[in-house]
Amino acid sequence: MARIRVLVVDDHRIFAESLAAALAAEPDVDVAAAGNGPAALRALERAAAEARPYDVILVDAELGGPAPGGAAAVGGSPAAGGVPALPVPRPEEPGAVDGISLVAQVRAARPGVRSVVLAEKDDPRCAARALQAGTSGWVAKDCSLQRLLTVIRGVLRDETHLPPALLTGVLRELTTARKHRTESEQLVESLTPREREVLRCMVAGLGRKAVAERLFLSPHTVRTHMQNVLGKLGVHSTLAAVALARRAGVGPAEPVTVRLAGDVVERGSQLA
Repeated sequence: MARIRVLVVDDHRIFAESLAAALAAEPDVDVAAAGNGPAALRALERAAAEARPYDVILVDAELGGPAPGGAAAVGGSPAAGGVPALPVPRPEEPGAVDGISLVAQVRAARPGVRSVVLAEKDDPRCAARALQAGTSGWVAKDCSLQRLLTVIRGVLRDETHLPPALLTGVLRELTTARKHRTESEQLVESLTPREREVLRCMVAGLGRKAVAERLFLSPHTVRTHMQNVLGKLGVHSTLAAVALARRAGVGPAEPVTVRLAGDVVERGSQLA
């Protein structure tokens, strides 16, 4: 029997332990739990290094937010059958991420791992963001264990699972997001090639001096290009320009690699 390896990520300890124990009672499921994003990423990396990668990650939609407080465990009480609860690490550490951001990171770093978001309530906007981040499913935390298992097995067949009641709202959100993206793309297309280079440097977080050094321009010329970028994009700040650029799919400028006496030094990633 092919076994399914599942990682539960939820900072509400009782819920995470209960859900993990309920899933562990299934004959074809191996399960572990993590209490936050960094712990989950470490668990995924460790499992991959041991050639025992996870197949599915179940992520709390409100990860890193207020504790859910009394969330019901999926499938009822898992204690029956003597399945031990799993410890959930909850270190207070920097770099904590929310649930949707974790989905995106896992999608980028471990594309073979399917993600399912566990939610306290149906939220079309959050569900749409989760789909854009790469999740394959959205499930209520109080659904039955059988329903959750159906979703887990379904996403492993490359299916996407959403509650029927969410479909209309999610489609509306995705349509609106696509409209905004299209408008942003049209604005970016109005820039000259040089202005697009400057915009990519802005997305990378480079200041005027760093952009000037990178593009071999004077700071005065860079200032002019930046003003032109803001004007053509119809925004009044660098932050707004970066937000619009990201909506249009504009990525940051790549770091400049300099070789000195056999050493490789990266420049341009954190210049002021």
